[in-house]
Amino acid sequence: MRAVANVDLERLLSLARAGDRPALGQLLELYRAYLGLLARVQIGRRLQGKINASDLVQETFLKAHEHFADFRGESERELASWLRRILSRRLANLVHRHYGTQRRNVALERQLVAELDKSSHVLDQGLVARQNSPSHQATRREQAVLLADALDRLPAAYREVLILRHLEGLTFPEVAQRLNRSVGSVEKLWVRGLTRLREFLGDLG
Repeated sequence: MRAVANVDLERLLSLARAGDRPALGQLLELYRAYLGLLARVQIGRRLQGKINASDLVQETFLKAHEHFADFRGESERELASWLRRILSRRLANLVHRHYGTQRRNVALERQLVAELDKSSHVLDQGLVARQNSPSHQATRREQAVLLADALDRLPAAYREVLILRHLEGLTFPEVAQRLNRSVGSVEKLWVRGLTRLREFLGDLG
């Protein structure tokens, strides 16, 4: 999927606020890879991969459509944070059902929000240097969202190593064991993946 940087977020947000449902759908679609990546990490940690991340993202979008009138933010940072909170509630509900509990767990929801925020911060700061070109800054897009889109464009082997190493925090030997590869091959995939990621982000600058 091609990462989209040059998009008029203010226009889409304004149209969505005015009740333009197609514009809202287009706006939310910009965050599919981002939310899917965050969901995948949490599903792996808490649900042993038994839930499809794309289904969870779709549930998040449905709730965002239903409650978009409640969103009061003006920036992409605020919108991304709002979507992460919705995602955290969807995740908490899945955890409840998976473990056979029915009562809402506010503490779990808060913990999930914190963990999703942390993963987003890793995307924002921990993979590649922030792009600082004037054209990039003019887009006013969140680095974490663009990084998720760029990761989505990588070959699967590169993407998997970067996610396991940076977002799941595994060591190279642990990544090698998870992927049934040698440590040397994993390290090479990691270097190549970062190089490709920087190239993709450079294309957006």
